[in-house]
Amino acid sequence: MINQAFIEGLAEQLGQMVSGQTGSTQAQVKQMLQSAFSRLDLVTREEFDAQKAVLQRTREKVDALEAQLAAMQASDSSNS
Repeated sequence: MINQAFIEGLAEQLGQMVSGQTGSTQAQVKQMLQSAFSRLDLVTREEFDAQKAVLQRTREKVDALEAQLAAMQASDSSNS
């Protein structure tokens, strides 16, 4: 899901912003962030990049098929 180190770092930064920088405050902020992120429909950067690559390959195949179809249609219409 989401990088644990990212959540901990964010919780620490938010905890420092809150007056009375106690460990329990940071723990509460960390727990709150984990809860909020778990309710969101998030993907990792790796998952996003993988899907982006798949979509790029698919787009290239669609473009090639469209060009092939256009060539076939042009050939068919010139033979008629």
